[in-house]
Amino acid sequence: MNRNLAAHLAVLIANIIYGANYSIAKSVMPEFIRPFGFIVIRVVVSAFLFSIVAFLFRRERIEKRDLFRLFLCAVFGVAVNQLLFFKGLSLTSPINSGLIMVTNPLFVLLLSSWYLRERITLRKAIGVLAGLTGATLLIQFGHLAASGSGNPLGDLCILINSCSYAVYLVMVIPLMRKYHPLTIMAVVFAFGSLLVLPFGWSEFQAINWNTFTSEIWWSTVFVVIGTTFFAYLFNTLALQELSPGIVSVYIYLQPLLAVGFSILLGKDTPHLLHLICGILILAGVRLTTAQAAVNQSQKP
Repeated sequence: MNRNLAAHLAVLIANIIYGANYSIAKSVMPEFIRPFGFIVIRVVVSAFLFSIVAFLFRRERIEKRDLFRLFLCAVFGVAVNQLLFFKGLSLTSPINSGLIMVTNPLFVLLLSSWYLRERITLRKAIGVLAGLTGATLLIQFGHLAASGSGNPLGDLCILINSCSYAVYLVMVIPLMRKYHPLTIMAVVFAFGSLLVLPFGWSEFQAINWNTFTSEIWWSTVFVVIGTTFFAYLFNTLALQELSPGIVSVYIYLQPLLAVGFSILLGKDTPHLLHLICGILILAGVRLTTAQAAVNQSQKP
């Protein structure tokens, strides 16, 4: 298979997993596992899996000068990203979460422009304004539209999580040119385990495993193995061939997938406000990333 096509397929699968995760993780939290306790399970198990796979298939020596950047990738890509996402998801609705996460390409654009000194055009500036307006409206009024547990604080956590993941996508690129994705994931999740344990250990200890039904066990396995191990791996593999902007553009799919899975699983129902905010956010992302996507697709 063509490497570019394989990269697009990898990031597509990752976003399908993420789209399902909104409702599946919501079914477990906070009744069975509180959000920070869930993150401890996700990160520690994934760190173990990445370490084993990297040891078996890819042994590389990390240069000391790269350890700090890897640590920062763990801060923004694992600790802040996952802690705030699950905290936000435990408070707000799956549909709100899916819509707000579409702001990720906007943050990638802003950070890439600063980091790579790229000029932000008027078109891109309008796109950023439209996208952030949609996200702000959803944070401010989304709790009035959610049939489940819409919450402004939860929406804000999802927005900060989106920005944090954008920082990770931009920061990890120089490392991708030097090391294999398995090596990067093993080190990043090892650092991430140390970072999340102080926040989630008490919630992890409070888990009553005897109350788990078979459905909750399978949901937990999906979140830990699918959303954490495989989705992170697929996204990182895709970054070997695609730019952070292109990888983040696939997040367009998440609102559609989040709504579909949410309705299918009976976790939430769509509202007119979701449609209005979704149009603003998607229009903003389209304006800011369309030309970047064309440029990337034209590269040999």
